[in-house]
This record gives sequence, C-alpha cells and structure tokens, in this order.
Amino acid sequence: MARELNPGEQQELDNLRQIIEQAIADGVLTATERDAITAAMKADGQVTYEELALVRQMVSDKVAAGELKVEAS
Repeated sequence: MARELNPGEQQELDNLRQIIEQAIADGVLTATERDAITAAMKADGQVTYEELALVRQMVSDKVAAGELKVEAS
C-alpha cells in the first residue's frame, strides 16, 4: 500500500516530473538530461519508490516502447 507523501516529498516529485517532461519533450533523452534527472532524484540524499516509479513510467517504459530515444553518451 502506497504511503501518503508529505508536502516536501510531493514538491520534490513534482519537480522531478517537470525535469523529466522537459527532457523528453523532443523525443530524445541526452546524457545531460539523464544526468539532470539522476541529480534531481538524489538531491535530498535518498531515492524514493515514488521517484523510481515516475522515472520508469515516464522514461523507461517509453524507451522500451520505442517512443523515446536515448542518445549515446
């Protein structure tokens, strides 16, 4: 069962969502964008289940489906 996020955690998740949306808007994920997503996830010193789920949904699943390309580093 998912736990309720506190306001700070919700804000961090919203910020991560915005970074991801900007990164994938052109259909290509660059190494710099990937690094920005990783940095946002680690910004508070921990990576939460909710952050991982968001990245999976918005990035990994789209890459797997061919909807998003990953630029080679």
